[in-house]
Amino acid sequence: MGEIESAYTRESGQAIDFRNNFGSSGTLAREIENGAPVDAIIAAGEKPVDDLEAKGLLLPGTRRNLLTNLLVLVAPEDSKLAGFEDLTSAEVKLVALGDPATVPAGEYGQQTLKSLGLYDKIRSKIVLGKDVRQVLTYVETGNADAGLVYATDARISRKVRVITTAPASSHAPIVYPVAAVAGTRNAQAVGAFLAYLSSDTARAIFVKYGFTMA
Repeated sequence: MGEIESAYTRESGQAIDFRNNFGSSGTLAREIENGAPVDAIIAAGEKPVDDLEAKGLLLPGTRRNLLTNLLVLVAPEDSKLAGFEDLTSAEVKLVALGDPATVPAGEYGQQTLKSLGLYDKIRSKIVLGKDVRQVLTYVETGNADAGLVYATDARISRKVRVITTAPASSHAPIVYPVAAVAGTRNAQAVGAFLAYLSSDTARAIFVKYGFTMA
């Protein structure tokens, strides 16, 4: 987002004060519900945005799906894991997962483990993270033997390797909705920037980091 914002400032010629709050989608949605002065949201899942829309907290007509991603199982570089089934091994002590209550990746991960018939088998091993980056850190530092993160997060780490990709049929579609928040005082500027997120420049940056346009 930093690269895209810099490119937008350059190309538009407008001096816009971007203030980013990066956190789990559920937490960000709750902050908006509690009156945080937010102009727009990009979430890593549909549910938080569904909740905001149901409460009338999104600017009508501004919501759309922007990006898609993949869910992957990662482990430390020296791990001998070969697939999801190996999570049941006695050698695997802890599996990191985003908190399904607030982290879409955690919800997708829980869906995947249940779909593969593994959730109940490894439930006692699961340690929850407050967001995907914390899950990744648990694995990077060896505090977890494996974790479920987005492919884009795994891509930026040199301390983990991707064991396998979760089957698309094992979880709900991973989409990143974007929308303007109803309380924005900068509707015109927000609308212009949200439109720019689908421009050739923004698209190239998203693709560079492993995202797919929705």
